[in-house]
Amino acid sequence: MSRRRPLVIGHRGAPGYRPEHSLASYELALDLGVDAVEPDVVFSKDGVAVIRHENEIGSTTDVADHPEFASRRVTKKVDGAEHTGWFVEDFTWDELATLRCRERLPLLRARSAAFDARHPIMRLRDLLDLVTAAGEREGRAIGVVLEVKHATYFGSLGYDVAGLLATELRDAGWSSGGRPLVIESFEQRILQRMRDRGIRASYIYLLEAEGSAVDLVAAQGAGALTYADQLTASGLDRLAREVDGISLDKRIVLEDPGIVADAHRRGLHVYTWTCRPENAFLSPEFQRGPDAASFGDWEGEWQRVVDAGVDGVFVDHPDLGVAFFGRSGTDR
Repeated sequence: MSRRRPLVIGHRGAPGYRPEHSLASYELALDLGVDAVEPDVVFSKDGVAVIRHENEIGSTTDVADHPEFASRRVTKKVDGAEHTGWFVEDFTWDELATLRCRERLPLLRARSAAFDARHPIMRLRDLLDLVTAAGEREGRAIGVVLEVKHATYFGSLGYDVAGLLATELRDAGWSSGGRPLVIESFEQRILQRMRDRGIRASYIYLLEAEGSAVDLVAAQGAGALTYADQLTASGLDRLAREVDGISLDKRIVLEDPGIVADAHRRGLHVYTWTCRPENAFLSPEFQRGPDAASFGDWEGEWQRVVDAGVDGVFVDHPDLGVAFFGRSGTDR
């Protein structure tokens, strides 16, 4: 059977080498030849789409070093869990622009941490323009895989999440299907709302190995379908009518590679996250030695991903991802 190699997506840019979601991280990912980059999007107090993995920014910025913001450290419940820190929705964009990015895992990724405090936080528009310029400069189609974070939570605060994102994408020239755009979320309802806004994209539903989607829990309580329920035959049948594809926790693919073929038979694309080489992120059988930061047998694990037949992979080290998946996933 002939199939194309997996799409290689720079997960938060190139966070194996630079602090996640920083300009340096995205520039490096693009320079290393990824097919697409993946920003996570949350919202400032004044409704600016901001690129951060979570709305809590204490672990990925230098906000704690700003005495003028010390009083904004609070505890909140987000998606059912309590978090203490500084939250993006409590800052205007102008205030956020004074912060600088930091490595989330400095002990594990000291190389990346060496670039702390060099780059400000990015807006979604900054990245869209960066990718547009890179594609035009390189003469190739480079995609954006936009993950909408905490849509139910931000909706509860009064944000029109779909409306804000739709306006941003239209203004940047990313709404009409002329550029490769994927919109993904762990919450399916925001995907439908974006589609209803007329944004032409591939809509991908993220599924974890455990638990239930936040939007379903908010609507249905304890009786909400679990992610596992949605990967049964009947669950996949429903998803095939409602989304273009699914993106699975890597554990699901490694433990049950047949799920990829099951989804493909229903016309669904299948992505997986996240392919990382460090022992800390590898399945036990592929770990080598006691050092969590050392690279294990990442090629062995990644080959299992290729063999499962996925259509896209998220990587933290784009050079490794482009080289490996380009070699292992060639047309055949």
